Amino acid sequence: MRYEFIESRIFTAYLPDYLSDDEYAAFQEFLCEHPDAGDRVRGAGGVRKVRWNRPGCGKSGGVRVCYYARNRAGQIWMLVIYAKSTRDSIPGHVLKALREEMENADE
Repeated sequence: MRYEFIESRIFTAYLPDYLSDDEYAAFQEFLCEHPDAGDRVRGAGGVRKVRWNRPGCGKSGGVRVCYYARNRAGQIWMLVIYAKSTRDSIPGHVLKALREEMENADE
């Protein structure tokens, strides 16, 4: 299935710091094939967190991407991207609030 990718402002702002256009395209292709990849974030209302390794960066050079798949709508909302070395996680309630904000803007 092909998905429409919708980015939060936070995601769009930080994306160039972590992934090239080609790396992001590869990640999007991966999510199209595996929309339920990663782990569900507790308390985040269905938001998932996936670990993505960047070529040539080693294990600690990977990124974390939090996203929400709206399978019936054919959309994947890209919420947050950050380096593994920056922080371990983002609290579920923060991700849930971001997802709800995007949901309200979509109406």
